[in-house]
Amino acid sequence: MSKTYIIAEAGVNHNGRLDLALKLCDAAKECGVDAIKFQTWKTELIIAEGTKMAEYQKNNLNTEESQFEMLKKLELSYDQFTTIKEYCNKIGIQFLSTADETESLDFLCELGIPFIKLGSGDINNVPYLRYVAGKGIPVILSTGMSSMKDVVFAYDTLKEAGADDITVLHCTTNYPCPMNEVNLRSMITIKDTLKCRVGYSDHTMGTEVPVAAVALGAEVIEKHFTLDRNMEGPDHPASLEPHELKEMVRQIRNIETALGNGIKEPNESERKISSVVLKKILAKKKIRKGEILSADNLNIKRAESGISAEYWDLIVDTEARYDYNIDEPIRL
Repeated sequence: MSKTYIIAEAGVNHNGRLDLALKLCDAAKECGVDAIKFQTWKTELIIAEGTKMAEYQKNNLNTEESQFEMLKKLELSYDQFTTIKEYCNKIGIQFLSTADETESLDFLCELGIPFIKLGSGDINNVPYLRYVAGKGIPVILSTGMSSMKDVVFAYDTLKEAGADDITVLHCTTNYPCPMNEVNLRSMITIKDTLKCRVGYSDHTMGTEVPVAAVALGAEVIEKHFTLDRNMEGPDHPASLEPHELKEMVRQIRNIETALGNGIKEPNESERKISSVVLKKILAKKKIRKGEILSADNLNIKRAESGISAEYWDLIVDTEARYDYNIDEPIRL
C-alpha cells in the first residue's frame, strides 16, 4: 500500500495573524504530516456583504456579525502567504492552500503549489471548475454538501475541461460532524463509481474516523488542527490540538503497516510458532507394524514433529509401517 498523504488543515485557525500561521507550520512539521493547508481569498470576491454566517459559525463565535465581516478579519494578504510558503520550504513541510476565487488561484499557482485543492463550496461552481482544470495541475476535490449526482457532475466537468489527475475526498460539512453524519462508506461509493483515487476530509472530533478511512482505502486524509481549541474562531472547536494530530499520524502509519500486501501467507514469526502449534497425527495407543491405522488408534495433537493433520485422509485405513508407542508421531 502506498503512503497516505496527510494534510494538516490549518484553514483560518491563524485568526488572521501571520505569527500564528507560522506557529501552525512548526506544529504541523512536528506532528509528522505531509503538508499544511491554509485558505486564500479576497473577501470581496467570494461573498456578498451582509451574508449571514453558517449555523456552526454562529454557535462557535457567539456573534451577530455577518459572514463577510468574519472572513475579512481572517483574511491574510498575498505577501503574508508568500512568507508562509518560504517558511514551509525552510522547515521542510509542503505548503498548500485552497483558493476560493480565480485571482487567488492564479497567485497560488505562481507561488508553486503541487496541486489545487477545491473546497466543497465550489462543487457546483462550473466556471471555476473549468478554470481550475485549465491550470493543468492535479486536483483534490472535497465533496461536502453534495449527492453522488453532484460529485459525478463536478468530476465530469473537471475531466471535460482538461483535468486528468483528480482525487475525490468524501466530506461532511458540519463542524464538528457527529458520527451519525459521517457515512464513511460513501467514500467507497465514490471510488466504485468514478474509478478514481479517493480520500477523506474529516470534521469529526477525535481520530478514529480518519484512521478507519485509511483502512477503507483513503489515499489522502485532511484534518483540521489548531494550536488551542479554546481560541476564538469558527473552526477551532472542531480541530485537533497538536498532540492529538501527532497521535493521529502515528495511528495512520500503524494502520498502513498493518494492512500489509494482501497476500495471505504465514510470516516468519508464525512459521516458528506453527511448528509446535499446528496439529500432527500421533499414535493414540501402542500400534504394531501391519495394523490398520484408524480413528481408534490415531490422535490429533500438538507435537514438535510428525505428519500434518491435513493428511488425515491419506493415513487412515492404511497399514502401519512401524511400531508406535503412545503419542509417537506417525511416519510415512
